[in-house]
Amino acid sequence: TMIPVYVFFAALLAFFIHEALTKQPRTFASIVTNLLMYILVFNVGLMGLLAFVSHTTYAAQTAEQIGWQPGSPFQTEIAMANLAFGVLGILCLFFRQGFWLATGLGYAVFVLGAAYVHIQQIKLGDEAPYNSGIFLWGGDVGIPILILILLGIYSLFTFPRSR
Repeated sequence: TMIPVYVFFAALLAFFIHEALTKQPRTFASIVTNLLMYILVFNVGLMGLLAFVSHTTYAAQTAEQIGWQPGSPFQTEIAMANLAFGVLGILCLFFRQGFWLATGLGYAVFVLGAAYVHIQQIKLGDEAPYNSGIFLWGGDVGIPILILILLGIYSLFTFPRSR
């Protein structure tokens, strides 16, 4: 149930290695850009691909960990949404600016929406591991909020202002 947190720490590790190896001068803009890139690639891309595999290859176990009944076709739909965000997150390595904005906003809406549903399920007594705790507060709330904050800062120095 700690997978989103582990992936987040992997993103931070990759970011710090990148920063340690870079020869270019660091600026606030470059630090925000690099941190955002690693979080998009790892927490949107890699996590999306892992969630896709989880909802397809290990569908019954994943359903149980969320508190769902196994065998629902909705789980396949969730798998495909995760695959889509996984691909978009990985593509953030190659495309920037508006692509990052669209990927990050879409992901944040999707995952914060999932958090809302998880919280409603908790109110009904479903405290399954993938529905609560660090999975909910770290993966479904904290990381998307961090992405939105970083996207806001990134947008300030990336997109020209029209007057």
